[in-house]
Amino acid sequence: MNSSNLSDASLQSLPERVTIPGYDRSRVVPGIVHLGVGAFHRAHQAAYVDDCLAAGETGWGITGVSLRSADTRDALTPQDGLYTLAIRSSGTEKLQVIGSIGAMLVAPEDPGAVLAVLTDPRTRIVTLTITEKAYLRAAGSGLDTAHPDIVHDLANREMPRTAHGFLAEALARRRAAGTPPFTVLCCDNLPANGATLHRLLTEFAELRDARLGVKGDAGIADHIAHQVAFPSSMVDRIVPATTDADRARIAEELGVEDAWPVMTEPFCQWVVEDNFPGGRPAWEDFGVTMVSDVGPFEDMKLRLLNGSHSAIAYLGLLSGHATVDRAFADPAIRAFVDALWAEAIPTLPKNAGLDTASYTAELAERFSNTALAHRTAQIANDGSQKLPQRILASALECIEAGAVPEHLTLVIAAWIAACDARGKTLPESHFTDPLDVPLAALFGRSLPTEEMVTAVFDLAGFTKDHTGRQTLVEFVATHLVHLKQGGPALALAALGIRSEQS
Repeated sequence: MNSSNLSDASLQSLPERVTIPGYDRSRVVPGIVHLGVGAFHRAHQAAYVDDCLAAGETGWGITGVSLRSADTRDALTPQDGLYTLAIRSSGTEKLQVIGSIGAMLVAPEDPGAVLAVLTDPRTRIVTLTITEKAYLRAAGSGLDTAHPDIVHDLANREMPRTAHGFLAEALARRRAAGTPPFTVLCCDNLPANGATLHRLLTEFAELRDARLGVKGDAGIADHIAHQVAFPSSMVDRIVPATTDADRARIAEELGVEDAWPVMTEPFCQWVVEDNFPGGRPAWEDFGVTMVSDVGPFEDMKLRLLNGSHSAIAYLGLLSGHATVDRAFADPAIRAFVDALWAEAIPTLPKNAGLDTASYTAELAERFSNTALAHRTAQIANDGSQKLPQRILASALECIEAGAVPEHLTLVIAAWIAACDARGKTLPESHFTDPLDVPLAALFGRSLPTEEMVTAVFDLAGFTKDHTGRQTLVEFVATHLVHLKQGGPALALAALGIRSEQS
């Protein structure tokens, strides 16, 4: 091992101000498999597990699995799985080396190895952060049964590509071997994420059983539907993309190279439904909120944090702001976010103990953190998958309550305008969306605005068959006309929000 790299061998040589794992990593036993080892997982769940390992719960080491790219594995394996978590706020930075991730696997290279760790009796929890689009939901929110990867996995059970294929095959093998099922813990921003994944995986398993010609108890679908736990969770921490400048700064601080440090903020929240038949770490000892119902916390986070994040991203991009803190410092965007919160808060569950005033005050402080440099283009990715739960759900509830969702619908219009602006006033690939190809074709047709918005709603499956759909379309079309004619300044002015320049 090169002593100039972060590794087990170089840990003791790090500066005293750097926190290192407070446990013997050689004694850690893998108990968790995580699918989707990106920066968010390494700033969030892996950090909580690191605390548990330091407290002596050595049976919960993490085996990381990348379902697509080998980049994380290639960066971390030479470092013995170690990486630096840089916790940044305006003016300060705390460095902590995280040691909870052991082996790293890349599914396309060796699906058999991934299935082996999933079927290992020591694996009792499987966690996922694979992004919303990787759940392969169709426009009606059911499983996209025509997706090429789903078709492949149904025909190639021993060489899956998707989380659905890996989970179903592993659970089938565990059942055949008499091994209890693992608990599946979704950590992505999906509505009722545990229940949603449970439903999607059961749908996949039913197709799998039908292909095999088995029914009822003989199949894996019934087992997944009734014997496997899928607790819901709500996760929250802002994790900007790591830059080369970040790598250089961390290397200078450590005195050794770290190929992939992770940047994050001091705030960290995890709310988890307490349903783990096979056991779990004592997460509650380290700040995790274990509850019987995640729903109210999830709704508050999706509608107030994630919804405003999307608003800041799209309005920020259209206004020329590269980062969240710069966009949020724009008085017009700041005023809009306040109005957006005021519109969304009445849609949250009542009598659930939610302190929305404190929560939004904390969000304002987080969005103002100049040390994070969280890129608006990063947040803008995959809007067609994110907006239904972040914005559309609130907008529909506003309509049902007789309220006017004029601020919520501007976010949808800003997403459409930002997508259309790529290759014109924004760089061609500034951010991406699963619907990029059909959206580009649609934008090229020069349709009347309301007709075009209707077509976007159809394409994305937004508010399908809902009585409030046409109302939303009309609001979005009006906002989109303003955005095209005079940019965010005109669109915000139409809502009574004036920029400093106007």
